[in-house]
Amino acid sequence: MYYGSQGHELEIDDRPLAHLKIAVLSLLRAGQSVAFSISRPAGQGSGRETLWISPATDLRFRFVGGRMPAINDAWVRAIISSASSPAGMRICPEPVSTSSLAA
Repeated sequence: MYYGSQGHELEIDDRPLAHLKIAVLSLLRAGQSVAFSISRPAGQGSGRETLWISPATDLRFRFVGGRMPAINDAWVRAIISSASSPAGMRICPEPVSTSSLAA
């Protein structure tokens, strides 16, 4: 995912990124802004980062693979729900779900 006019890059695996994309774009379409918090692995400098994402923010979602993964709608809802927490939206662990949205 690339953020802002300077193209700040966040490396996120394709499966969680696909779910994050749906969650973020759902909120942005509704005119909402959101704080997005992510932990960086040691290979990316460690630590935590929080980004403020508004409808005016430049975002680009880049996927390594060419196929869209099956979408777990419970995971999308959990990510959207995390947006109202004090820590901000985050990629939470994927819940077990029996229903998926068509890719």
